[in-house]
Amino acid sequence: MNRLTLLAAGVAGLTFLTTAPAFAAAPAVATETVTTCGSSGLQAGLATRACADVTGTTVEFFGRVGLAGPPSPGSPAPEPRQLFTTLSVEVIGSGSPVARELPVIFTASTVEARGQVVTAPCGSTVRASFGVASFPWTAKPVVHEVTLTC
Repeated sequence: MNRLTLLAAGVAGLTFLTTAPAFAAAPAVATETVTTCGSSGLQAGLATRACADVTGTTVEFFGRVGLAGPPSPGSPAPEPRQLFTTLSVEVIGSGSPVARELPVIFTASTVEARGQVVTAPCGSTVRASFGVASFPWTAKPVVHEVTLTC
């Protein structure tokens, strides 16, 4: 290769490299999902908690139900139980809560009751309440709040 061809190839390479960062500097779209959970509570003899998946201004709330502790060594596996769950969601200061009842069969592994999705403006606080009942226990809902920061 002669020097002129080598110099032209070098200039073309540098031109490409100096334009590449412009693509990297484009504003990112808020598609990252952040999951948070509230405090754990004891309902129907099980550990429960309300959680939220936040993506931009959209929040999907769900409830988790799991064993309150490890089973005793040598004990039989728990029998499946019918649970009656209630998940209510509200944007604070913007109307009344929307509730959804979800029947769940619980065995020994953690289950999730999903189904409440809310879109709210930036700066809003969204609250969820998750209750679990199973005869003869009544629900003692756990609560989780999320403030949308954009």
